[in-house]
Amino acid sequence: MMTGAAMAQTSTAQSPTAVTQATHNILTPERVFADPDINGPKSVGVKLSPDGTLLTWLKPKASNAQVQDLWAVPVKGGEPFLLVDADSLSSQNKELSEAEKSRRERMRVSARGVVAYEWSENSQSILLPLDGDIYLVDRATKKISRLTETPGDEVDAKLSPKGGAVAFVRDQTLYLKDLKSGIETQLTPKGEGTTTYATAEFIAEEELARHTGYWWSPLATQIVYQKTDESGVAVAQRVEIGGEGVKIVDQRYPFAGKPNAIVELYVKTIGQETPVKVDLGSNPDFYLARVNWAKDGKTFYVQRLSRDQHRLDLLQVDPATGATKTILSETSDSWVELHDDFKLLSDGSFIWSSERDGNNHFYYYGPDGKLVRQVTHGDWPVDKLADINEKTGELYFEASKDTPIEHGLYKVSFRKAGEPVAITPPGGWWTTSVSGGGAAFIGSYSDPTTPPQSALYDGSGKRLRWIEENKLDASHPYYAYKDTYSAPEFGELTAADGEKLEYYLLKPRNFDPSKKYPVIVSIYGGPASATVKKTWVAASNRLFQEAGFIVFSLDNRGTPGRSVKFGRAIYKKFGQPDIDDQIMGAKWLQSLPYVDGAHIGIMGWSQGGFVTLMAMTAKDTPFAAGAAGAPPTQWGLYDTAYTERYMSTPQANADGYAASDVLNRIDNLKPGALLLMHGMADDNVQLANSTRVMAALQKKGVPFELMLFPGERHGLKGNERNLQRFRLQLDFFTRKLKPKA
Repeated sequence: MMTGAAMAQTSTAQSPTAVTQATHNILTPERVFADPDINGPKSVGVKLSPDGTLLTWLKPKASNAQVQDLWAVPVKGGEPFLLVDADSLSSQNKELSEAEKSRRERMRVSARGVVAYEWSENSQSILLPLDGDIYLVDRATKKISRLTETPGDEVDAKLSPKGGAVAFVRDQTLYLKDLKSGIETQLTPKGEGTTTYATAEFIAEEELARHTGYWWSPLATQIVYQKTDESGVAVAQRVEIGGEGVKIVDQRYPFAGKPNAIVELYVKTIGQETPVKVDLGSNPDFYLARVNWAKDGKTFYVQRLSRDQHRLDLLQVDPATGATKTILSETSDSWVELHDDFKLLSDGSFIWSSERDGNNHFYYYGPDGKLVRQVTHGDWPVDKLADINEKTGELYFEASKDTPIEHGLYKVSFRKAGEPVAITPPGGWWTTSVSGGGAAFIGSYSDPTTPPQSALYDGSGKRLRWIEENKLDASHPYYAYKDTYSAPEFGELTAADGEKLEYYLLKPRNFDPSKKYPVIVSIYGGPASATVKKTWVAASNRLFQEAGFIVFSLDNRGTPGRSVKFGRAIYKKFGQPDIDDQIMGAKWLQSLPYVDGAHIGIMGWSQGGFVTLMAMTAKDTPFAAGAAGAPPTQWGLYDTAYTERYMSTPQANADGYAASDVLNRIDNLKPGALLLMHGMADDNVQLANSTRVMAALQKKGVPFELMLFPGERHGLKGNERNLQRFRLQLDFFTRKLKPKA
C-alpha cells in the first residue's frame, strides 16, 4: 500500500506572485509546488561502479523535476558531469504500455526520463531502460547504443552477470539478446491472455516488495523464471475517468479472501530447449517471496510464504532436477515479516533476520541450516542488512538502535559476541548503500534543519566527497525561509497497554504561547510507514505552519520499526488500537494551554485516509474536521497479501472486518466535517472505496466535500495537481478550524 510520502511531484513554472512573496519570507503553495525543488537538488539511485572509481546517480532537471538525467562524478576528484540527457532519448508524449504503467505504479516511480540503470560487472558500460526501450551507454566514449526498437515495451531489462547479453520481458514473454551478434532469442513459452512469464504478479509487486520475475545465475548459464496464471483471479471492471474520456479496464484484482494467481517456477539453461520445473510443494496457494542464487551457481534458494503468512520456508533448490529441501522455517501466530536479509557466504553459511525474540535481529547459520549464533540482541530492531565482510567477519546494517526517530549505519561481528559499533553519527536519519565489504558507503542524510544530502564515505564514516551537498546557503531555494519556521518538537505519549508512542509537534509561525491555535494531525498510521522521524520537514507541512496551524503527528501502535508487540497490536484489529492512539493523542493536545481543543483536524492519504475516516467516525470524536485521501473503507475491497497479513480473511475474521468498515459507524460523522479525495483511475485502492461512502452520506443527507482527480491513480503526480490539493486542504481546514471573529 502506498504511503503519503510516496506521492510524487512534477514541474510547473513559479508564478511572479510566488517570487515576490518569497522575498518577504512567506512560504506559499505556489512556491512549494514549483521548480526548482524547494528542498534543493537531490540525488536518486546513487551507485558506485563495480571498480569503485565512478559514482552515478539520477538527478531531476532543475527546470522540470519530473524528468531525470543520469549524472556521474569521479571518486578521486573532478566535477560532476551529465552522462545521459534524458531529453535526447525520451519524449514526454511517449505512451507507455499498461504493463509498464502498472509496474511503475507498483514501484512508486513517477518520474520520466531515466528512471533506472545497471552497471556491467566490468564497469565499462551501463544498461539504460528508458520509456519501454533499452539502451547501452559506453563509459569511455559516452556513446549510447539503442538495443531495442519494437512496437511493444521491453521491461525489467537485466545484463547477464558476464555482460555479454541482456534479458528482458516483452509481451508477457522473456527474451535474451546477444550484445555482440544482436541475435534475439525467446527463452520462455509465449505469454498470452492470463498467462505471463518472468514477470512479478500484482500482489508480489504491490505487497511483497518483489519487482522481478526472473533471476540470472552467477555464471550466466541459467535463468530461473516464474510462470503466472491469473485465470482464477477476480476481474474488477475499473472505470478510468480522465480529462479526455473514459476507459473501461478489466483488471485482475485479488480481493481479500478470494483466489490469488498461481505461480510456478522454472530453471532455463541457456541453449537447452526444455526448462526444469521447481518443486514448490503440493499446495499451490502460497506466495513466491524471494529467489537467491548461491555464489557458485550450483544451487539457489526460494522463500515460500504460506497464504496465511504464518509460515515462511527457506527452500534449497537443485537447478538440475528442481528438487527442493527445506533448510529453515519461520512461524508466527500473526504474520512472518518478509525481509531482504538472507545473505549467502562463500562456504554456504548464511545470515538471516528474524523477529523470534520479540525484535528483529540477525542470526548466523551454517550451510546445513543449523543455527550457529544470534548476532544482534537487545530491545531494538535491526532494519536491514547492508553488507558483509567475510574476511573480517563483520556485518554492516542499518537500525534505529537508540531511538525510533533516528536511523544509522552500524557494524558488528557475526563470528563472535560483541556490541554493534556506530559508523554514522547520531542526530538524524541516515540511509546507506555499502560496498566492498564495508570499505565504502554512499550515505544520504537529513535532520530537521538539514535538507537531504548525499556523499561517499569510507568504512570509518569519513566523507570522501560530496555527491549532492545541498548546502543551505544563499543559493538554496529554501534559504529565504530557513529562519522563519520552528523546528519540530519531539516527545512520547503512553498507549493504553504501556507502549511508548513517538510524536512531533510543529508550532505555527510567530508562535505566541498566550494564544490558542487550531491543530492539524497529519498521519499515515499503518504498518507500511512511520512518520515521526528526525528528518527534513516537508515543505507542505510548513504551509500549515504559515497558515497559523499547529501540525502534529503520532506513530500509533502498528506502525513499523518497533518491537513485535508494538507492531502486532493491530492484528485483526484495523481501526481499533490505531484509532484509540490517535484519539488519545488528540485529547493530549486538548490539554495543552496553547491548543484550541475544539478545533483539531486530521488528514492522511491511503491508509492515512482510512485512519482519518475511522477517527472522524469514532463516537464522541475530538476531531472537528478531516481530509481523507484515497482511503480503504472496507478491507474486503483491498488485496489479499496486505489485508490478510494484518486482518486474516473476511471469512475467518468477520467481526474484525465489520468493525473496520467505515459505513458501520458513518452515523457518527458530523455534517460538513469531511473532505474526501480520490484518483479516478486508482488501481490500488479502487475508487469504489470512496463511492460507497459518497452514496451512504448522500442517502443520509449528510453534507461533505469532495474532490476527484481525473486520470490519477493512487498517488497524485505533478506539481499542478498537488498544488491544487494543498490549496484545497488549506481552504477546507481554514474554514472548518478557524472560527470567524
